[in-house]
Amino acid sequence: MPLLSRLTKASNGLEGFDMKVYLEPPSKEDREMVDSLYVNTADIFLAGYRHPKIETNLFYLELEGTITPEENSDYEFSLSVSGTGKIFVDGQCIVDNETVQTPGDSFFGSGTVEEIGTIRLDKGKTYRVRITFGTLPTRTFNVAGATSFGAGGLRAGGIPKIEIEAEIQKAAALAKKVDQVILCAGLNSDWESEGYDRSTMDLPPGTAKLIAAVVAANPNTAVIIQSGTPVTMPWLNDASSLVHAWYGGNKTGNAIADVVIGAVNPSCKLPLSFPRHNEDNPAFLNFRSERGSTKYGEGVYIGYRFYEKCKKDTDEEALITVDVQNTGNVDGAEVIQVYVSQQSPSINRPPKELKGFEKVLLRPQQTETATIRILTKYATSFWDEHRNAWVQEAGRYIVQVGTSSAESPLSADLEIRQTTWWDGL
Repeated sequence: MPLLSRLTKASNGLEGFDMKVYLEPPSKEDREMVDSLYVNTADIFLAGYRHPKIETNLFYLELEGTITPEENSDYEFSLSVSGTGKIFVDGQCIVDNETVQTPGDSFFGSGTVEEIGTIRLDKGKTYRVRITFGTLPTRTFNVAGATSFGAGGLRAGGIPKIEIEAEIQKAAALAKKVDQVILCAGLNSDWESEGYDRSTMDLPPGTAKLIAAVVAANPNTAVIIQSGTPVTMPWLNDASSLVHAWYGGNKTGNAIADVVIGAVNPSCKLPLSFPRHNEDNPAFLNFRSERGSTKYGEGVYIGYRFYEKCKKDTDEEALITVDVQNTGNVDGAEVIQVYVSQQSPSINRPPKELKGFEKVLLRPQQTETATIRILTKYATSFWDEHRNAWVQEAGRYIVQVGTSSAESPLSADLEIRQTTWWDGL
């Protein structure tokens, strides 16, 4: 859930909370406050927090802020902790992650699941939000093997509750009224980060349905996905254009705009293969174990080799030359790639293997010759476990040239006349 601090104001009028630190729990009257500070986030990780009066990792926090809703709505609040905690709105406990706790993946496996509560809030009325938190030693469960960092932490979320289907219908209706749509979606640090694994390759709940509905309502839609890892795209065949923008810096918006309007030719290659569906993933077969046994379905077919195999979509030198032309009106680049395929190998080899590439930069209408040199010994050999040496088998090989493993329209035969074994380089 999005951070609650996006909605709250501290006493200084800024986004966030006033945070107070105590040595005793809230149940103790007249407890001493040992520290107070302003925090601009509801994602508090206390691994590095130090104070002269705090000698152990056992202490307590209280975060206070105000929220003034912009609409009459039910609001959802959430809280995950590495410790214990509660959220109060005007004194009413909305989320209790203290009395009963469920272990989860938060805080590197030492925290709880995200507990959620709902309350009705009125537009324009100011409410007092208070979060109480006890550090890691107050946690009511133990997790074997989990690494604990310092005093633990908390993460509080908050958002107006929406009806997903109704909002999707609104977006589709709006898309139908306009000439062009730019739809931005993806992940962020709430969905992918160090310290835990993603539980699904899907986009956040409702996102795939949203994209499918908008694309159906207006085929002239450019879909922009931002993520650091692959996501499933069941709507891909219906989208007229797709840009994967990754995570950029301060100029990301300008960069995306330049690509969408055609001012810049996007000339990069994906460094990994993206599946349309979970089932298209090489790891799909061994995502779960059964009775302690895991089927390793990927084998030697790693990355693009898997997709080629499944049809998913001597010291002699081979010299490959290819003419490349930029037929567009914008500067661009292309990577010419060379793949080698052995026709009758003695072992199970990938259908094709990348053996060389060359990137060319071209002005509009410019033609340039890309030259790629490969040593046939390296391009055709594999490791022979029985001889404990590299082997270059005699036979016919096909050299394929193109812009990707899926687009290799040019080919030529390569003949190795004699089988040889070799060591070292």
